[in-house]
Amino acid sequence: MNTSKQKQLRRSRRRTGTRKRVIGTPERPRLAVFRSLNHIYVQVIDDMAGTTLASASTRDKALSVSGGTGNKDAAKAVGAAIADKAKAAGVSKVVFDRGGFRYHGRVQVLADAAREAGLEF
Repeated sequence: MNTSKQKQLRRSRRRTGTRKRVIGTPERPRLAVFRSLNHIYVQVIDDMAGTTLASASTRDKALSVSGGTGNKDAAKAVGAAIADKAKAAGVSKVVFDRGGFRYHGRVQVLADAAREAGLEF
């Protein structure tokens, strides 16, 4: 098995373990993060109803990011954007789902920016 398959399998196992414990409710929806090589995506999800309440990514036209979309500055902008959209949807408290990614780098910057913008984890 090559290294990229092993890395993908390890992330999948971490994600499965996290999803067993982290469940989004109407009172505290789940803030789910997906990080790709070039972009970062985040959603606020109510798992009980199966609906997405708010979403933001570096691919949004309204979110202009200078200097690239796969860096910490872009993650910070997405974190602030998701906090604003979540507040507009009536959400102030969320449960953080890092999606099997380490709480490090872009994922950590996104979470910190969302906290600074007013979301409670």
